[in-house]
Amino acid sequence: MNRPAFYAALRQRGSGVFGTSLSQKQVEGVEAILDEAEKRGTSLFHLAAILAEAYHETGGQMQPVKETVYASSKDRNPPDAVVIARLEKAFKAGKLPWVKTPYWRDGWFGRGVIQLTHKANYDKFGVTKDSALDLKTSVRVMFDGMEKGLFTGRKLSDYDYMLFVEPPKPAFKYYASRAIVNGDMAVNGKKIDDYGRAFETALRAADYVPRFNIPTPKPEQPAKIEPQPMPDGNWLAKLLQALAALFKRK
Repeated sequence: MNRPAFYAALRQRGSGVFGTSLSQKQVEGVEAILDEAEKRGTSLFHLAAILAEAYHETGGQMQPVKETVYASSKDRNPPDAVVIARLEKAFKAGKLPWVKTPYWRDGWFGRGVIQLTHKANYDKFGVTKDSALDLKTSVRVMFDGMEKGLFTGRKLSDYDYMLFVEPPKPAFKYYASRAIVNGDMAVNGKKIDDYGRAFETALRAADYVPRFNIPTPKPEQPAKIEPQPMPDGNWLAKLLQALAALFKRK
């Protein structure tokens, strides 16, 4: 993959993401995602969808954050009590209508590149409140969750399809793929579609081709041939005697 070409495509004014520049932190986040994708052999469409979700969930920061921390937030890592108070205020004001049971009160609010909530989900991915904010750990959680359907039950392969043109070619449903992370397609599906196509264009400009980890084949062992008893030198004479005895009986 030509990474300079990838970043050059992202920095174009009309790319649809990032504007014309990326900060060092944004680059570090993108690099961690690209490294994980190449290690796993992630397809171009799936990588574009993963980058789109990371871009949306972090407000373009590409770094793991706590819930209620936005791109415009000056405090990038507020105390847990501050986050809980913000969520409580929003909940009481009716701004979180999809929440039936406040999950933040015991501190298991959203953390990461993809916001991981509820203690059961932290346990599912084997992370703590602190490790969920580690970049490499959070990227691993994002890939596992989106590839295996561990966030909502939906996974990346659910949205692959073929365009029936001549010749047929693969494509991806970015809009609908928002359901992998959250069911708010009506609100955010169009954004994910726009971001996914922007990252797809940049990946194509970089000639991205997934590198699969193909195990080294083991050397073939020579076939084991069991030794057979060698016929003795009188085999022909014995055969003639047997034939003679057969005809004599007749």
